[in-house]
Amino acid sequence: MAVLPASSLFLLYVGVFLLAALACFVSVTRLHHITDADTRRGLWALLLTSGGWAAAHVGFLVSPTTALKLGWYTLGLVLGLAAVGAWLYFCSAYTGRTYHRNPTYRRLAIAVYVALVAVKITNPLHHEYFTTTAVATPFPHLSVYTGALHWTAMGLSYALAFVGYFMLLELFTQIDLDTRALFGLVGITGLPVVLDLVGYITPYLIDITYEPLGVAVFAVGVAFIYIDQFEALQLAAERDTPVIALDADNYIRDTNRAARTLFPELDGAERLSLETTLPRIADCLDSDTTILKIQQEGSTRYYRVTETPYGTVTSGLGRTIVLTDVTDRERYREELERQNERLEQFASLVSHDLRNPLSVATGRFDLLREEMALSEENDNVAAVERALDRMDDLIDQILTLAREGQPVEQWDAVLLSSIANKSWEMVETDTAELRVDDDMTFKADPVRVQRLLENLFRNALDHGAPDVTVTVGALPDRPGFYVSDDGPGIPEEDRDSVFEPEYTTRKEGTGFGLAIVAEMVTAHGWTIQVAESETGGARFEILGVESME
Repeated sequence: MAVLPASSLFLLYVGVFLLAALACFVSVTRLHHITDADTRRGLWALLLTSGGWAAAHVGFLVSPTTALKLGWYTLGLVLGLAAVGAWLYFCSAYTGRTYHRNPTYRRLAIAVYVALVAVKITNPLHHEYFTTTAVATPFPHLSVYTGALHWTAMGLSYALAFVGYFMLLELFTQIDLDTRALFGLVGITGLPVVLDLVGYITPYLIDITYEPLGVAVFAVGVAFIYIDQFEALQLAAERDTPVIALDADNYIRDTNRAARTLFPELDGAERLSLETTLPRIADCLDSDTTILKIQQEGSTRYYRVTETPYGTVTSGLGRTIVLTDVTDRERYREELERQNERLEQFASLVSHDLRNPLSVATGRFDLLREEMALSEENDNVAAVERALDRMDDLIDQILTLAREGQPVEQWDAVLLSSIANKSWEMVETDTAELRVDDDMTFKADPVRVQRLLENLFRNALDHGAPDVTVTVGALPDRPGFYVSDDGPGIPEEDRDSVFEPEYTTRKEGTGFGLAIVAEMVTAHGWTIQVAESETGGARFEILGVESME
């Protein structure tokens, strides 16, 4: 068997590790194709630390002095340990776990890393991590003999690395897309362990860590060859979600079991076009309607169809179609639409079938009063007039309550101070005063917000003194704004009831004012609660109003 000359073998070692370093560094430029930020960040750290690790090997081999060789070797130890942390971060993020975000795990990882780095860089003091000697075979180099601390750290590193392997293995076995290519790539990252053992027990390879070579192959495979499968597997991690993977030409490349169960025509449809196999999905993607209605097992189910390109839209790597079951949401939306239709019918009934007879009754009463020369001071006349006026007010309030519950469709920028002053001008305020603190700009329906504030202002004026002070401002600690006054306030036991229709503490009140406020708040997707103001009055807090600033 032919044996390479020492000089050629030396150049081969240098060339292989240099190529691994360059492969890792060049692969970093491709990571913008990965859409998940945490996965991209983890792989970025893995490539940089592994590339630096391989480059440190090159420095160790080519440095002319022992001191420089030891410096490069120690740097490699530090970067190699950092690569383990980057590998765990990447595996956690890619498999959809949250270990990499857990503050406790982060602090523990940093503590362990700092402790092990301290052991490595202080080796010249204790020599328990490694010792060196110059040898001439298979070519002149500095041979490293590892000590007990090295094997302890190495055992911990490989144990942690296998945790990452387990996370990937679990993901690949749970997902029924074709995982063979990525299985192979992940397996390659572990093969250098064999080279490590050969180098340790035989003279055929030098005793040096070969792991950067496996990471380089993995990096090139993911970044340049299998990035579409790489993201398709991540998107398909939720096994109950149908996933269809397409190539750059819009042909079906792969599907998972959930997709084939939902669409039996996908079975054996690889390399067929989406338009031919599933024209309804293709039409859904080309239209503004992203909801697909499907009859399934005797019932109607709804799926939101979304597409995610591999990397950037312009990269031309293909895309993944994901169908998310939104049946409950769509059924709720349809029920809301039916309720809104019933509200419209009710409003029409109130507006026409009740207001018209009321108008007739009011007109006939006025004629009867004139014919009989009834005085307005007559108790019976006054009582009838109050009853007719109250009926008219109630019809107005019921109509408003029915219509203000409709979801907001027109959103515009609203300045709190401006809308508050405008609303204040529409209310009879006497000697009352309005103050605006902590202004904010938010998106809302300006007309409804104005009516909302008018009702809250009237509530403060109706229950407070003529010189009541009303304050409006942004909430300091939560998204939203408040309306408070220095009036008598609302008893705590009544605060859950004030928004119910017909709740009132005034004999002449309709009880719909605050109920209408609650409907307008709900129509915006906000919430409202009652508290006590700093002066003991009422404070209404409208929550969930996101500021535009």
